[in-house]
Amino acid sequence: MTRITRRTVLKAGVAASAVGVLPRFAVAQADDRPSITIAVQQIVNANTLEPLREQSNVGTRLMTSVFECLIEQDLQRELQQIPGLATEWKRIDDRTVELSLRRGAKFHNGDEVTADDVVFSFGPERMFGKSGAPEGKLFTGIIGGETKDLPPEVPAVAKRLWPALERIEAVDKYTVRFVNKQPDVTLEGRIARGGSQIISRRAFSEAKSWLDWARNPVGTGPYRVVEFRPDTSLTLAAFDEYWQGRPPIKQIRFVVVPEVASRINGLVSGQYDFACDIPPDQIPEVEKHARYEISGGLIGNHRLLCFDKAHPELKDPRVRLAMCHAIDRQLIVDALWAGRTRVPKGLQWEFYDQMFHADWSVPAYDPNLAKKLLREAGYKGGVIPYRVLNNYYTNQTSTAQVLIEMWRAVGLNVEIQMKENWGQIFDRNSQRGVRDWSNSAPFNDPVSSIVNQHGPKGQQQQIGEWTNAEMNTLSVELETSTDRPRRRAVFRRMLEICEREDPGYTVLHQTAVFTGKRKDIEWKPAPSFAMDFRSRNFKIKRA
Repeated sequence: MTRITRRTVLKAGVAASAVGVLPRFAVAQADDRPSITIAVQQIVNANTLEPLREQSNVGTRLMTSVFECLIEQDLQRELQQIPGLATEWKRIDDRTVELSLRRGAKFHNGDEVTADDVVFSFGPERMFGKSGAPEGKLFTGIIGGETKDLPPEVPAVAKRLWPALERIEAVDKYTVRFVNKQPDVTLEGRIARGGSQIISRRAFSEAKSWLDWARNPVGTGPYRVVEFRPDTSLTLAAFDEYWQGRPPIKQIRFVVVPEVASRINGLVSGQYDFACDIPPDQIPEVEKHARYEISGGLIGNHRLLCFDKAHPELKDPRVRLAMCHAIDRQLIVDALWAGRTRVPKGLQWEFYDQMFHADWSVPAYDPNLAKKLLREAGYKGGVIPYRVLNNYYTNQTSTAQVLIEMWRAVGLNVEIQMKENWGQIFDRNSQRGVRDWSNSAPFNDPVSSIVNQHGPKGQQQQIGEWTNAEMNTLSVELETSTDRPRRRAVFRRMLEICEREDPGYTVLHQTAVFTGKRKDIEWKPAPSFAMDFRSRNFKIKRA
């Protein structure tokens, strides 16, 4: 640290007068904060940093550093709701939540966060498209004074996150109200989830195009975007006017390193400070080096398989159910994950509290029942395609190979089709069958998972894979009912439909995330994909 004395101040004054300016008595000090490099297998899916476009596991990792919500989730505990850009909130009625904004919180461009920015963040120009064009066509928004194209995925995600949002009201400069079209007990959770981050109205409006905005967005997080090189790297710099105080890291650089071995080698050689997505069988490879360790464990995400029941061989639900009963999930957990994860109780999490059904279970491993179901369905051995990415998910390829053998053992003819990207996974130009997926619970209610992904506005139905009339009716009831016992019964019926009667998906195991890091860095992983680098969660031990 630089020591400020009377002599250094006088020298500063002489130097300033020599160039004809007044002396600055606030002498700048050297920034001795560390810079870190994080090796990741992928930065984002869609090559943008816009939360409404990048609803992905890999994107979640970095979003918390750049953006914030009005209500935040406590990444150091169990994702409880805590004050963020709002200091407090209250229910006005079943359709309305009022929030008081944090005064003095700033965007990366120096502007103060006001109600105007909040209203804009959830407004038609940013979320739904100014023109109101029908789904599946280009939506437009007013950017930089002229109409620009918005990718259709943006309003699709917005409608999935906010299916019944009526309006946002600016009560005054620091007070806003969310008004829903219908009762919704989950409004606070929606406000706190990814995709509900607050953005700068001025920065969005001044961008030359939507893509320019999406690759250099302006949020309120502890770090600001410096350089984004799609498919290569993302560099963030400390935002020293951050409302929670000066961030502990000068610069964070995420670099794409697709191969696990290269991430590990770069970590132990000192090239990287963190290496993400370490498979369980490679944990000993990191831990054998005295200066490095593994952090991580279970998170609020489940690995799934999704079925396209438009495929002729999957039209009969008994074939899909047979595929579910042919899977020995515990074997996958033990053999591929070294017992470091678990088979969950279907698409739900304990933090649903009273909505959690502790007596529920995934379809049991029962090869004989699987064979019986296939005989009853009249399955004759037709090929069922299984679309797979190359380890986008940890252990994805090896899991697929194990599943193929399990299905073959009961007489199912499933064929792996390796794909390069999600566009190819979802492509409708050829027959789809089964695909890999994962499902997170962004807040503590089943609306956030089963409805968000598999309901009438969920991605699975949006892409035309699967639909069920009763499920869709129940989804609306779950979203609008304020009768908690009834909501619990509705959720159970939805599990029965989606997992046992007309399977749209089947859960494989809970997701576990493991990160290799330097031992001298004190850092705690979150129970989500997010990586938290605020002052409360980063410190370098001094020797």
